[in-house]
Amino acid sequence: MLRRNWDETIKMFGQLAKKDGYILLLMLLTVPLAGELKFYPLNETFRVSFGVPTFFFFLLLLRNVPAILPGLLTGAAVVFFRMALDLCTEEHLDWTAAFYTHVPTFFFYFTYAFVFYLAKLRRFFQYRPLVIGCLGFIIEIIADCAELSVQYMMFSSTVTPEELRDMMTIAFSHSFIVLSFFNVMKLYETQSRERQVREQNEHMLMIISNLYEETIHLKKTLKNTEQITNESYQLYRLLHKRSLEDPFEQKLSLKVLKLAGEIHEVKKDNQRIFAGLSKLISNENFRDYMKAEDLVRLVVGINRKYAESLEKDIDFQYSIIGEHPKYRVYLVLSILNNLMANAVEAIGDRGSVRLHLLKGEEGMVEFQVEDNGPGIPEKIGDVVFEPGYTSKYDELGTPSTGIGLSFVKGIVEEFGGGIAFCNKPRGVVFSIKLPVQQLIQKG
Repeated sequence: MLRRNWDETIKMFGQLAKKDGYILLLMLLTVPLAGELKFYPLNETFRVSFGVPTFFFFLLLLRNVPAILPGLLTGAAVVFFRMALDLCTEEHLDWTAAFYTHVPTFFFYFTYAFVFYLAKLRRFFQYRPLVIGCLGFIIEIIADCAELSVQYMMFSSTVTPEELRDMMTIAFSHSFIVLSFFNVMKLYETQSRERQVREQNEHMLMIISNLYEETIHLKKTLKNTEQITNESYQLYRLLHKRSLEDPFEQKLSLKVLKLAGEIHEVKKDNQRIFAGLSKLISNENFRDYMKAEDLVRLVVGINRKYAESLEKDIDFQYSIIGEHPKYRVYLVLSILNNLMANAVEAIGDRGSVRLHLLKGEEGMVEFQVEDNGPGIPEKIGDVVFEPGYTSKYDELGTPSTGIGLSFVKGIVEEFGGGIAFCNKPRGVVFSIKLPVQQLIQKG
């Protein structure tokens, strides 16, 4: 276990380092190019460009690389890039002159990154974006002062108070423009993460809903097993009385008793499985109840994906009429998903499915699933609700299990409701009515 956790940690850091490596490489390519979009507000050597906000933006993106390293590399990259441009565009200019002209820029980027590292801006990412903006402004002012100091020592360049005011205005705009883009990016990441979590929750709800359906089948199996065990024991008692006169029936009675014991053991195993599934389903970590609109939208979304997996072009729509409380998630999901999946499978390559939720009278709620498939022949009638009946076959001709509608009918009737269907000119409508109280009380 320790070894596996260590390997996973190494793998995670490797992925982060790889991501930061791409960001650093992109920084070294982008910042020198962005620096050429420039103007000179103070003097002929102090330039203002888009390289600074681009550099600040990339520093905010880096997670596991100390800012000093990108500062060194980016400062060197900008200097050599500008030297190369000067040598290509100007005649009679040597490397030394080009280097002296642009070397103050290196101190700007190095100072910027060094102060960024000392300020530890990453600790403010989650909750204090304005602090990041203010610190970015201060960092740029300090870096500007470092560059101006080097220019003063090398070229005796000076600036006026008005020019310093312009420099502060530019630094302020740089910091908060970058912060705006960064916050937009963080918002996009948050929305993407939220969408991923929502999809995972929907997937988990479907798994729990399927488990809920299995517990219903298992509960019925437990009742049947209990009945069979009791009948087997009664048969043993009958044979045991008769075995006093017939040795053959004595052996037969012992076999029946052994069989009853084995059935009893099967029942105990099923009870343990049932207890485990019930505990999982009732776990407080899962959402046991959900708003009616969210629940209907979840069912429609799941079956839309199911239709896409079958390469069918199906138009899904839903409507909710009346005021509804929060309903039990797994009960409603297990019922509606069976009906919706049947509708999807019954339709050919193209069609439509409608899901309606209605607030009925006398404390009843009604679910209607309507499709424009081939419908159900009238002569079949209620046979569709019998276990084993199916009209669906796979490509090899193997029939479906035929327990979907029988399960729905059984669970609906167990909770005091009813299910019916009626054919339309094209398609069929299944209608389920359930007492609202059964859908809102603790399961």
